[in-house]
Amino acid sequence: MNNALHTAEILLPRHGIDLEKWAVVACDQFTAQPEYWKKADALVGDAPSTLRMILPEAWLGDSEARIPAIHRNMREYLADGTLATAVRDGFVLVERQTPAGVRPGLVVALDLEAYDFTPGSASLIRPTEGTVLERVPPRARIRAGAPVELPHVMMLIDDPGQTVIEPLFKRRDGLRPLYDFELMLGGGHLRGWAVEGDATRNVFDAIGALYEKAAGLLYAVGDGNHSLAAARQCWLDIRDTLTPGERANHPARYALVELVNLACPALVFEPIHRALFGVDPAALMDAYCERLRSEGADLGEGDDLVAFDGAGRTWRFKSAGHPLARLQAFLDGWLRNYPEARIDYIHGETALRGLINRPDALGLMPRAFDKGELFDAIRRHGVLPRKTFSMGEATEKRYYMEARRIG
Repeated sequence: MNNALHTAEILLPRHGIDLEKWAVVACDQFTAQPEYWKKADALVGDAPSTLRMILPEAWLGDSEARIPAIHRNMREYLADGTLATAVRDGFVLVERQTPAGVRPGLVVALDLEAYDFTPGSASLIRPTEGTVLERVPPRARIRAGAPVELPHVMMLIDDPGQTVIEPLFKRRDGLRPLYDFELMLGGGHLRGWAVEGDATRNVFDAIGALYEKAAGLLYAVGDGNHSLAAARQCWLDIRDTLTPGERANHPARYALVELVNLACPALVFEPIHRALFGVDPAALMDAYCERLRSEGADLGEGDDLVAFDGAGRTWRFKSAGHPLARLQAFLDGWLRNYPEARIDYIHGETALRGLINRPDALGLMPRAFDKGELFDAIRRHGVLPRKTFSMGEATEKRYYMEARRIG
């Protein structure tokens, strides 16, 4: 039985490093709010930090200059002992405190041979949303030359019986503590424990039992799909240059992720909103209404989709199912016809309303996706439309903390 789960040597910052400055939020957050990353940069200053080993998407336009510095910083952190082995062969149990509650997780390595992001994939590890291929190369360039990886991937397991992570969490006081600190800029609190020896075997047994009931889908990528896709692409680039023996144990074959139980009450699915700029809001909404009419959709007013502009106009729609598939298909076509327009994906209504303050801007707010439907929806229909849901607000995303050698 191959359930793709593996232990790993896991690196953490050495004792004495300021962990609040070390850990920063996932690179794909606050892409339209560069002021957040400026605050993070000012807070970190010259201190060792994962900020110096990642490329926030808000800085993507400066990637050619930043990527060599990222690789240099990784090598320096390894050479001077800033990054050191914390778990020789095991996992890390994490406790994340957010406004939604306590969210346990388990940092593990997964086999990229069991992951396939192409449409129609029936792999054991699958994306929850479509992969935008042009977003993969910048991340692949970082990973291809990187001696270590830092995960922000949150990997979902559908474990309503709470058999994998929760038993460890109940016994966490008997595990070796690794860290306990407050995250920067409103990220909440983070604690971690080493999972080693017999405790890892219990995890393998529980995942094995879950695998038997998984109907071919054991892991679903909740956050970080494009980073995982980059890891997969880098592995494929390396794989054919290796002997069969080398392939089995090469570190690039695996990716570090945080497993999170879909059933966790503190795992809240939030909608991801759309902000459009360089558009005529009324004309765009007229075209959308016309598309709905042509498809025989009900134009009744409701809260399944709410649109608004900077002039105070509001449009409301109800939908027989989730509105996003129809909306995203329309927007993709619209943007092809109006190349001067652009779209951004925004977490949180407050952030969206703060951006829709100009005459050529439109905000679109779909209702939240029901997380209980996720695994069955993927099994039946494949991936969801991109940016269908967000697991919590931006500051509730995974912060970079652990690392693993990959080269």
